[in-house]
Amino acid sequence: MKISKTLLAGALGLMLTPMLANASGRDQLNKFTQGLKSLRGGFAQQVYDAKGRLKTSSSGRVSMSRPNLFRWEYVKPYQQLIVADGKTVWIHEPDLKQVTKREQGTEEQNSPLTVLTDPAKLDALFIAREGGVTNGVEWLNLTPKNKADAGVESARLGFKDNALYQIDLKDSLGQTTKMVFAKWERNVGLPAGNFKFVVPKGTDVVGN
Repeated sequence: MKISKTLLAGALGLMLTPMLANASGRDQLNKFTQGLKSLRGGFAQQVYDAKGRLKTSSSGRVSMSRPNLFRWEYVKPYQQLIVADGKTVWIHEPDLKQVTKREQGTEEQNSPLTVLTDPAKLDALFIAREGGVTNGVEWLNLTPKNKADAGVESARLGFKDNALYQIDLKDSLGQTTKMVFAKWERNVGLPAGNFKFVVPKGTDVVGN
């Protein structure tokens, strides 16, 4: 399975702190960065085509640290590792014995998920609207002011049980990526090498 640039960008600063009960989506977002240093949890992902048909399902673990470090691990159905070390994004696909690398830059800076690490960008980059409550999930809807830079047509952040519960990203082709999160650990001690990638022996490197 290959990860899209939309999802990769979305991987930076993906989930950040508990919310205040009964607060609006914007209020929850404004509280996210307070005291946060690191975060770790699990996720389940589903990708749907423009007609709402399920294309792929996967699951794994994610960890991150401010300001721009993350480690995104797909475990099922195929293994894949994405590491952002602050300068470079590494995508390792063990089955193919291949690593793709690229500069960590514009796509991450303009992702809808940057507002989780830098709420000041919310009104500069997006039109934000409260999305209401559905099945106990409270939503904040984001529409990029510059969709080309953001890499998505729209995004939704959902909150449940005092935590970020779900993120939906819709691309220009109408495809929707839904990620549901669980078992958050906030401000945990992460291994020193967690956000460093060493190319395994016998692995091809593709990219700049």
